[in-house]
Amino acid sequence: MIADDMRVRLGALAPTRLEIIDESENHRGHSGWREGGQTHFRIRMASPEFAGLSRIQRHRLIHRTLGDIVPRIHALALELSDG
Repeated sequence: MIADDMRVRLGALAPTRLEIIDESENHRGHSGWREGGQTHFRIRMASPEFAGLSRIQRHRLIHRTLGDIVPRIHALALELSDG
């Protein structure tokens, strides 16, 4: 599952809090939705790796860390903190 792969990869950033929510069902009938979900995700994460980084830098770090997962999903909402 994509969420499991995300959890493994994001573990490299030593999260103190990590929540991966599959919001796909909320987007049924919208662009990018597929039967079975795994298309729309929200990540709520805190990590000391984010300290001193701007919002954009944090997002780029997540995208780099997730790598080839990002093109396989339609939407990714990020709520990131260093706390």
